[in-house]
Amino acid sequence: MPERLIDVPIESLPFVDEHAVEVEASAERTWEALLATVRGLGRGHGRLAARALGCLSVDSSGAAGRIGSTVPGFIVTRSIRPALLALMGEHRFSRYALVFSVTPLGDGDRVRVAAETRAEFPGRSGRVYRGLVIGSRGHVVATHTILRAVKRRAEASGG
Repeated sequence: MPERLIDVPIESLPFVDEHAVEVEASAERTWEALLATVRGLGRGHGRLAARALGCLSVDSSGAAGRIGSTVPGFIVTRSIRPALLALMGEHRFSRYALVFSVTPLGDGDRVRVAAETRAEFPGRSGRVYRGLVIGSRGHVVATHTILRAVKRRAEASGG
């Protein structure tokens, strides 16, 4: 369990955007791919970025789908297998949530995976940070990269 959970309702954060992909896999396989992708956020530069921004969570701990588990920059705050995974974070310039939903389409071997972002950027520094991350479309690129990774993993894991 992290030292501190974020005590802010996700719905109270302003909506930023939503992106989605369709995946040719069951909800269960897609859920496992989502968890593996979230675990991967703790590799590479994620930890360094989380430390530099002063994130509440800078390390990985616990199982990816368990409430209270962490990856750099995020704490798992909601987890409803295989339908919803909510990650929240906070640092010097923002308080934010990344909410993944897995919705079956048709016969059950195809799903829609959506990533909804909500965030607030208080003060002047927050507005500058929003411009750098959201205005530059860097956030969109990062979100699409995560969604493509989930899709690739889920579709490769099936038979």
